[in-house]
Amino acid sequence: MGVTQLFEQRVLFSPNIPDAVDYLLQLAVAASSVDQTKAENLFLQAQALDKHCLQTYFALYKFYFFQKRLVDAEKIVIAGLEESARQGSFPSDYRRLAIDGEKWDLYASEITLFYLYTLKALAFIKLRQGYNSDAQLILSHLRQLDPEDLIGASVIMDLAAGVSE
Repeated sequence: MGVTQLFEQRVLFSPNIPDAVDYLLQLAVAASSVDQTKAENLFLQAQALDKHCLQTYFALYKFYFFQKRLVDAEKIVIAGLEESARQGSFPSDYRRLAIDGEKWDLYASEITLFYLYTLKALAFIKLRQGYNSDAQLILSHLRQLDPEDLIGASVIMDLAAGVSE
C-alpha cells in the first residue's frame, strides 16, 4: 500500500522510487529551505529506509553541495558511485571502466546513467574544492565513458578549462 500524498511534489524523482522513500525525500526538500537540520535528518532517514535507492544518494549529495558541505557531498557521491556500480555489476573505479570501456554499456540503464551523472558531480565537487587536476582527470575519463555527452559533462569541462586559464 502506497503512502498518500498530502502535498504537491516539489521534485520528481525516478518513477521506480518506493513511495515511502519518495515521501521522506519530498518532506526533506520542503524542509531544506527553512530547517537544514530537519532536512538532513529526513534525507538520511530516506536513505536508511532503502540503501539501494540511488535517488537517495542523489538528493543527499545535492543537499550537501548546496549547503557548501563539499566533503560530505563527496562522501555521498563516492557511496553513490559504489552502490550504482554494485547494482550494475561493473567496477566502481572510473579509471578501470575507461580502460575496459568496450565491456560496459554505460548508456544501458538508469543505473549506469546515474553512475555517469554522479561521476560528473564528483568532478564538479573537486573543482569547487580547488582540486583542479583531480577534476580534470575525472573529466578526461568522462569524455571516454560518455562520448555522446548525454550527461552534460561538457559544461563542467568548460568551467574547468576556465579555472585552468
